Amino acid sequence: MPSRLHIAIISDTHMPRGPRAIPESCLQRCRDADAILHAGDLIDVPVLTLLRELGPPVHAIHGNVDGAAVRAILPARLEIELGGVRIGMIHAPGPATGRLDALRAKFPRCAAVVFGHTHMPEHGERDGFQIFNPGSPTERRRAPAHTMGFATIADGRVVFELHVVQ
Repeated sequence: MPSRLHIAIISDTHMPRGPRAIPESCLQRCRDADAILHAGDLIDVPVLTLLRELGPPVHAIHGNVDGAAVRAILPARLEIELGGVRIGMIHAPGPATGRLDALRAKFPRCAAVVFGHTHMPEHGERDGFQIFNPGSPTERRRAPAHTMGFATIADGRVVFELHVVQ
């Protein structure tokens, strides 16, 4: 296992819908990563298949608008360990007020929680616990840009970054 892991993080791809596609720059970051996290609302199984065909292992959960086929394959929440760091995943994070504390309570064994649903990038940290929403590479809604996340895990710590995708 490499001493430094690079994790691509996406959510809310909402595909298929019209001509929508995950931007090539996002797909390339996913190909280059050691693992891919998808925080829900894929919509249909071919999106999961596309991500799995990129190469790195895919860790994904279903979201509130995912169809029955996606729900049959993916859990609603997940805890994974990558590079010695335990990361929780959930789609809908609950109300913005008190979100960090609420997610910490839901995932007490985790150092970080990745979520989606709002389409708004978000990163919060307190006392070494972090929450992170990568936004969406395909449906920005109120966000200023299409985005994805990237995490680097080294020495038992995770560092999150937000990237604009075009």
